[in-house]
Amino acid sequence: MNRLGRSLLAAFVAVALVAGAGCASTSTQEGSGEYLDDSVITGKVKTAIFRDATLKSAEINVETFKGVVQLSGFVNSAADIRRAMAVARGIHGVVSVKNAMRVK
Repeated sequence: MNRLGRSLLAAFVAVALVAGAGCASTSTQEGSGEYLDDSVITGKVKTAIFRDATLKSAEINVETFKGVVQLSGFVNSAADIRRAMAVARGIHGVVSVKNAMRVK
């Protein structure tokens, strides 16, 4: 391989490493794959809460970061808090559930 070929190969490898590092996750930032996974989890939790007959409240917000689901908003009772958390825990991919909900 000539000198130009080695230089081009080295440049390609350097660009690939930088691009790969840009998609990697850190403790405070998700990688692109994790972001998509969390979006799917959020959607599944929202759907499950919406479809649950005992949770009539549409005031539950769902956020997910690295599989950790945080539920916030307002519900009618402490039983609704427990039920919403149980529903969220039942979704595949959920690592843990944090409660920031309040009773009206």
